[in-house]
Order: sequence, then C-alpha cells, then structure tokens
Amino acid sequence: MSHQTEILKLRQALETVIVGQAKLLDRLVIGLLAGGHVLVEGLPGLAKTTAVKTLAARIHAEFRRIQFTPDLLPGDLTGSDIYRPQDGSFQFSEGPLFHQIILADEINRAPAKVQSALLEAMQEHQITVGNITRRLPDLFMVMATQNPLEQAGTYPLPEAQLDRFLLHVTLDYPSADEELEIMRRDRSLHLSEGVPPLDAVLDVATVLAARREAEQVHLAPAVERYIVDLARATRNPGALKPEWIGVVEVGASPRAALAISRAAAALAYLRGRDYVTPDDVREIAPDCLRHRVILSLEARLKQIGRDAFIAGLLDAVSAP
Repeated sequence: MSHQTEILKLRQALETVIVGQAKLLDRLVIGLLAGGHVLVEGLPGLAKTTAVKTLAARIHAEFRRIQFTPDLLPGDLTGSDIYRPQDGSFQFSEGPLFHQIILADEINRAPAKVQSALLEAMQEHQITVGNITRRLPDLFMVMATQNPLEQAGTYPLPEAQLDRFLLHVTLDYPSADEELEIMRRDRSLHLSEGVPPLDAVLDVATVLAARREAEQVHLAPAVERYIVDLARATRNPGALKPEWIGVVEVGASPRAALAISRAAAALAYLRGRDYVTPDDVREIAPDCLRHRVILSLEARLKQIGRDAFIAGLLDAVSAP
C-alpha cells in the first residue's frame, strides 16, 4: 500500500500555517522521506523556526527544541550520568537528542565541542556516554537553523558537521502577495482567540513506511551516472571551463552523490512518481552541494559565488 497520499496530506497541512516558502516545506518533507537532516539558513523573520515546529506538530512524534547558546555543554544534548547518593550508583539521564525530531535553533551559536556532540548522533543514530552506546529512535531527524547575517558570537560549522546534513536550504524574502497574506493571517489570529492547536495528520509508523517506499523509487543507470558526474565535476571544474581552474578549494565527497540520489528519489516520491528524472536531480542538487563545496580565494577575487558556481556546473554537465 502506497503512503504517498498521507505524505501529500502532510505537505498540504504545512501550507495551512506557512505562507510562501514552498521550497522550504518541500525540503523538510524530503528530509523526512530520505532520513536525512536539514540545515535551514535565512535572515530573521522568514519562518524558519515556525516551519520546523509546524512539521513536528503535524507528525505524532516526540519533538524537542534546543536553543543553541555559547554556554551550552555537550552533556546538555546527549545526557549524562547522575550520581545517586542513596546507593552510590550512577543513573543515566537522557538528553534532548533522544527525541525523534530535533530543532537545533541557531546551531552556529554553540562552540565546536557542542557541535561535535551531534556528529555521532547525526551519522550513526547513536550516542556514546562513558563506555555505553545507546541507540536513538528509528525516526531521528535534526532540523537546524542559522542566521547568516550576525557573525558576532557565532561559531562557523566545521566541514565534518556540515557534511552530516543531507540538505542546506537558503531562504529568500516572500513575494509582495505572500507578505500581504502573512500580515492578514497574523491580524486574524490576534482578533480571534489565539493560535489554534495543530493536529497531527500522520504517525511515525506511516513516515517510516513512506521512507521505505521512497527508497524503492527507480534510479536509471543514466541518471546514476549523471549524479556521479555532477559530484566529480566539483573536484575538477577546470576540465569543464578554463575560467574555473583553481576556483574550488575542496570539492564534494562521494557522500554528496549519495545525498543527491536519496533526495532526488524522495522528491520524485513527493511528486507522485516511482522513478527519478534528470530534472529531479537538477532541482535538488544545489541544496545537496551548497555546503559541501568550498570555493578558493581565487573564486572570491573573481567574484564567483557558491550558488552561481553550482548553477553554472549544472549547465555545464550534460544531462541524459
């Protein structure tokens, strides 16, 4: 039995709360279907946190929001052993990472030692405290937000941390009509009795079943080769265009190709298809590559931006 109808119902339920930001809502659902984590970057007031909280509310799952601050400690995420003076023993107290959906709000405000506490959890779905390793829930998803504007008091995410995110989504301002609708909805909420509670539209078992179905979406050999060609082109872009010689300091790893294949399959599933098209790959590839490609100083001198480079790469690599 296909669960595409339930997933589409979830997607539509998100739009009842979030105006515009269709790309963000699609990417959150894709992360859910692909079993990957999502990093959302945008200026304040673009509904980053609201979108993530709405997704969690629409799923009958355990949710925890973590506000990242400079004084946060690793144990505040993973949990720690608590001494029991009654019998002289230690009892483990689980941290917020043991929930199913995690909102890491302003993740770049925590120091490196706290960010590193997420590495094992995000990659291996487990947490090791002391000598004991504990498994995390089957549905474990980290959705992180960060503000690119403020640099004071922030700690840039290391490459190893960024690589754990399936998608890196950047947001832009809504259109004039969308902003007008946002204002009208806000006024209507203030004139009414407040924000009504959000009902869950599907449960964890349905999400996991839909995830297994998305994994079965067909990926033709030609599309597989196209994905690999895109990932490899980031490592030697000068072979495509002479003006790109030396513009990339670090290209995408093989994990990027895995991310594109998983995300493209989830996108095709969300679109109601059981096969991936080259257009699916082109649509999702920028969000899979954006945080995995580091441009060089020469690129900055040539005024080549990261998104412009990836867009040019998609035009230069021939699709099947």
